[in-house]
Amino acid sequence: MNTIDAKLLQKAFLAGASSLEAKKEWINELNVFPVPDGDTGTNMTLTIMSAAREVAAIEEPTMKALAKAISSGSLRGARGNSGVILSQLFRGFTKEIKDCQEINREVLAAALVRATETAYKAVMKPKEGTILTVAKGMSEKAAELVDQTDDILDFCEKIIAEGDYVLSQTPEMLPVLKQAGVVDSGGQGLMQVVKGCLEGLKGKEVFVSSDGENTAKGLAEDAVREGAGGVDAARLETADIKFGYCTEFIINAEKEFTEENELELKAYLEELGDSIVVVADEEVVKVHVHTNHPGLAFEKALTYGSLSRMKVDNMREEHQERLIKDAQQVAARQKEEDKKKAPKIKEEPRKPYGFIAVSVGEGLTEIFKGIGADYLIEGGQTMNPSTEDILTAIDQVNADVIFVFPNNKNIILAAQQAAQLAERKEIVVVPSKTVPQGITALINFMPDLSAEDNLETMIAEMKKVKTGQVTYAVRTTNIDGMDIEEGDIMAIGDQGMLAVEKSVNAAALKALEEMQDKDSELVTIYYGAEVDEASANRLFDQAQEKFPELEIELQNGGQPVYYYMISVE
Repeated sequence: MNTIDAKLLQKAFLAGASSLEAKKEWINELNVFPVPDGDTGTNMTLTIMSAAREVAAIEEPTMKALAKAISSGSLRGARGNSGVILSQLFRGFTKEIKDCQEINREVLAAALVRATETAYKAVMKPKEGTILTVAKGMSEKAAELVDQTDDILDFCEKIIAEGDYVLSQTPEMLPVLKQAGVVDSGGQGLMQVVKGCLEGLKGKEVFVSSDGENTAKGLAEDAVREGAGGVDAARLETADIKFGYCTEFIINAEKEFTEENELELKAYLEELGDSIVVVADEEVVKVHVHTNHPGLAFEKALTYGSLSRMKVDNMREEHQERLIKDAQQVAARQKEEDKKKAPKIKEEPRKPYGFIAVSVGEGLTEIFKGIGADYLIEGGQTMNPSTEDILTAIDQVNADVIFVFPNNKNIILAAQQAAQLAERKEIVVVPSKTVPQGITALINFMPDLSAEDNLETMIAEMKKVKTGQVTYAVRTTNIDGMDIEEGDIMAIGDQGMLAVEKSVNAAALKALEEMQDKDSELVTIYYGAEVDEASANRLFDQAQEKFPELEIELQNGGQPVYYYMISVE
């Protein structure tokens, strides 16, 4: 194969999306910290599925149409840092190919280089040992090999081999990965995509089953059902169609077709394929077989007589056409549903400043509303909102300048991407990495200051906030010199592990002990959905007794995943 046309690129991209979706839970489990919020696989899957829905809906693909669908779909659907970086890789790649009729080795190499450059530029402080490093390794290998082979499949295989090698080296680049005994999860997700794309180029088909099982409802449905931060039960199914040609014909027997002849023909066809049907009377034999070699079936049949009504169908193409047709229908239905579900923009007077915060848990949501947030996006750990979700929120706030508080380090890039896409409003992304930082930043807003001065003030105040979060370990490992057993209770701070204990309150107290210092004044404890009020009050009393010099407040946060969030200022 020397070139890739638009039809083949469409097939490859859908296969790449399918490959990632199939491994998303495994990728989630590569999270460095053994907490129950590993979401890299989910974020990357939801990002690529947003693009896959648009790609699958293109009936007659052109390179320009595919480039727009891949770039726009992934940009708006991007979730989490890994999803945003993946969308930027797609963005750079499609900029290079959009005006081509076909992709050859030179174009592919240039597109990979541009993809890597675009992704690096999108990250404020690129860190090696991540998805970026894996992408860079493949793009550099592509540039090196571009003149060394004529076969684009061989070219891709060598690039992917380099990607696998670079991925295997990520623990040597990031000590935290080596300590946890894992490779970078974002890099692993990227390798799943490119390996799936290669399988698509080789002919592996993506198709929608109609058996009604949870694995079979289809690409477009899978891409749009995103409840609770995960892909719904509707999933992609991929399959290698072992025998690709549905072959049918009639033998006009020149002599009596005996039972022995029938058994002989069936035995031969079983060596060629499956789904065999041989129905005979005295003069006419009807034959059906799925095989990769229709010609051999015809040749054998000719030994019994002449052939008529010969018919060969490529089942792989039929599956692809069915996928695209079904996805178009589902995407059209979903578009109409999205229009109906779209929230009505509030008719309120335009004001100079507005505030959007990402929050999860009834208590935390009420706290943000109480200190001035105009719009709350439900999300956080395990359910990172997409760029599109943040854009929708921006549409709901009628203000000249809108401050966005991501309140999670994995949401900041998506918020920044939304700020670039927003129109007719100035968007200021406050880089709050935790909910306590976001609360402190919003409290310190001063209406008399400019947006720039407010941002400077907020960042300065956030630096005074320490955050600790208490949850349970989902696997046995060692982090920051602490041995962790599956089921242990961990307290994780801004810079790493704070404590490992057997009980929730013991871990919270130990975390508070590690976080407070001579400059600490105020402690706020937010208890989560899994903690009852009596247990939270016991922790509050123990903390007051142990740290009488501190002002301590207890709030019902209602957050999932984390038993407690502790803020020390």
